[in-house]
Amino acid sequence: MAQLGRPRSFDRTQAVDEAMLLFWRYGYEATSLSRLKAAIGGGITAPSFYAAFGSKEELFKEVVARYMATHGRVNDPLFDEALAPREAVEAALTQSARMQCDEHLPKGCLVALGTLGCYAEEESSIPLPLRQARARTREGLLSCIRRGIARGDLAEGTDADALAALFEGFLLGLSPMARDGVELAVIEGAIAQAVKLWDINARKSESHHQA
Repeated sequence: MAQLGRPRSFDRTQAVDEAMLLFWRYGYEATSLSRLKAAIGGGITAPSFYAAFGSKEELFKEVVARYMATHGRVNDPLFDEALAPREAVEAALTQSARMQCDEHLPKGCLVALGTLGCYAEEESSIPLPLRQARARTREGLLSCIRRGIARGDLAEGTDADALAALFEGFLLGLSPMARDGVELAVIEGAIAQAVKLWDINARKSESHHQA
């Protein structure tokens, strides 16, 4: 009787990194189990995959956590109170754009693009980790704007929620631009224009104090 081969061993951290690149490049739905098995550790069996990760969805959750602890840290300036609020917003937008256009990584942002095809299923829990990641960024932007108002950098009447939503929408819009090959220099120019919206509200504040 032929002996069963030993399960293929692999480095788990490397395996999650390999899976991350696939989910990032193709999205959750288009990243098939066969594609994952072929990429991880140079190829693993279905039993080994399920023994290690439980399911494709569980692996995706682990991938998102890994992404947020590495590439997703481009938004860390939003939570750095040592930075002036405007500087923090501009730094986060710029770092995100540079990461999304990096020639050595899949173009765009996993958080923005990873589960777009899953929203047809209203009860699906698959997009939840990315919703949570976007909510964290949203809160970071809102915190910067509220801090700007408290410091007197922005007018007291500034609509913090609306301004945060505008910057978040701009940030999410970088992903298709990066995928379409828009040059980084063009995107950085757009960022410079976007943060002028902060300055418009700052000028309102200055006018108010001069009145």
